[in-house]
Amino acid sequence: MTEAVKGPASYFPSIEKKYGQPIAHWQQIVRGGYPAKHMELVAVLKDQHGMGHGHANAVVAYTLAQDGLK
Repeated sequence: MTEAVKGPASYFPSIEKKYGQPIAHWQQIVRGGYPAKHMELVAVLKDQHGMGHGHANAVVAYTLAQDGLK
């Protein structure tokens, strides 16, 4: 039996389907915006790439946590 994915990663399948790019693509954009703050990075995904707020927030939160910046 597999455990359900929780937290920001639970959004990843719908993000990939809706925006047509793998999560690694979006993480690269987030990392390219360092050292910007969390909400500044969310704004980049929303304003420059048309991502919805919840999806952008999930990608940023996950990426920052993965990189030990959160």
